[in-house]
Amino acid sequence: MKKFIPVIAGSIALASLSGAVKAEDMTENNSGLYVGGNYGYLKVDSDDDFDDNNDVLQGIVGYRFNSFMALEGSYIDFGKYGGSAASASTTGYTAALKGTLPITQTTELFVKAGQLWHETDYNVASIKGSSDDRSLFAGAGINFNVTENLLVNAQYTWYDVDLDADNVSSDSKFETDFNQASVGAEYRF
Repeated sequence: MKKFIPVIAGSIALASLSGAVKAEDMTENNSGLYVGGNYGYLKVDSDDDFDDNNDVLQGIVGYRFNSFMALEGSYIDFGKYGGSAASASTTGYTAALKGTLPITQTTELFVKAGQLWHETDYNVASIKGSSDDRSLFAGAGINFNVTENLLVNAQYTWYDVDLDADNVSSDSKFETDFNQASVGAEYRF
């Protein structure tokens, strides 16, 4: 939870800075549905045998309430990670609140925080199993308008993912962090 304090503080600062945007920008109707996708690099940090680097794919759907706030959901595939002694693959769904600060007419910064519901299939010392769990995540990035409706972005997202492998032993909880750096595109309707 301590890792989320800077994200929460940043979200509050983003909301307060949004008042500095010109009044005519605030009257524009910037609400609506958007879809997108991200491709990126995943670094799995763990004290166990799950440390690895991997590709990550993510499909996104969201709704912008105005120029500054959106609700966003996604499906994400973290791929397969680990080594020969312990390996896993994780997929999941997210829900997040996203705050955006328009910097120029073509550039905006954003922060987001939310919940990840994930399923992990694992193989630890030839014992296979599956684990369902939920985790918190936070991220930040930058959007660039290519056209009025099409944006490209770069972002970094941190996920606090834990793997609970009960059938390996009664105390088999693997502490992992997923660190995702990705690029993507977003289309606003």
